Amino acid sequence: MTILGIESSCDETAAAVVVDGHTMLSNAIASSVDLHTVYGGVVPEIAARSHIELIIPVVEEALSSAKKNWDDIDAIAVTRGPGLGGSLLIGVMTARTLAIIKNKPLYGINHVMAHPFASFITGTPLKNYSLPAQQPDYPVLSLIVSGGHTQLVIFKSATDYELLGQTTDDAVGEAFDKVAKIIGLPYPGGPNVSKAALSGDANAIRLPIANTAGEYDFSFSGLKTAVLRATQQLCGKDFTFPSYKLSAMLTEAQKANLAASFEHVAIEALIRKTKKAYETYKPKSVVVAGGVAANRLLREQLERTFPVPVVFPDIKLCTDNAVMIAALAYQMINAGTKPDDPYTLSTDTSLSM
Repeated sequence: MTILGIESSCDETAAAVVVDGHTMLSNAIASSVDLHTVYGGVVPEIAARSHIELIIPVVEEALSSAKKNWDDIDAIAVTRGPGLGGSLLIGVMTARTLAIIKNKPLYGINHVMAHPFASFITGTPLKNYSLPAQQPDYPVLSLIVSGGHTQLVIFKSATDYELLGQTTDDAVGEAFDKVAKIIGLPYPGGPNVSKAALSGDANAIRLPIANTAGEYDFSFSGLKTAVLRATQQLCGKDFTFPSYKLSAMLTEAQKANLAASFEHVAIEALIRKTKKAYETYKPKSVVVAGGVAANRLLREQLERTFPVPVVFPDIKLCTDNAVMIAALAYQMINAGTKPDDPYTLSTDTSLSM
């Protein structure tokens, strides 16, 4: 089964062709991240306008790169949520239109739920990809970590799963972005905080790990505030001093220490809850997915923590992509999921698992 996936939940316009849920024939992505950098975060209207310009060329690129035409495509899968309203709308309306005019079954996909299924890709003719040798065995414990989501999920199958816990406030990727802004590092925060942390002392500044009511829930808002207070203290200022003025008062060594201390505690919080879930549910596989899955320290710590191999997608499949959308759609179709009506499929900005 050959599936065309389409993804447009945030600032990446993506399309991909995947065969039988495990072979990636193409992965076309056009990012508008450079347009948002000057603002320190994604501007929804700019993202939506970018999708309008790019989505048809990206779909055409995905088909061309895969050496497929529309006769070869068995189904279309598209992200219907969660995400930015305008961005989602462009992807869903494009997919609906294509499904109608090309007479293809259409499947609306949960973006967050799809992230772990990037790890189910085991083969590709494309160069410069590092893929797992085999698909993860169920049950799968998945830590999903990105700019908008932090969740622990146990999958018995693609359609039988339990959400164990999630963030009660900021997602971990969002916390990385906010800390980067406080200490004067450019957007996107994740890779820039991690880079600065390499030359810092992770024990230089004591920061807290939040206690949460839910056994597997996360909280990063307090950690972000603790970094702000520590930065104000380093600058000799009290809590009333504006955060946007702090970075100019920091030395490069102080920025590195703040980055390293924050990263250390944020990753430790993720490790603790994932380890606890592993000990309780004893899964056969552990999968880490989402943009923060590219974090070097998280990968190193998780690989040391578990007795079973921890599966990470290729770095290029950690951030938003359409490969994961098509891969999950295949699993759902195999499980008997019926296609959506291309005339009525709607977006849901706060779609939950």
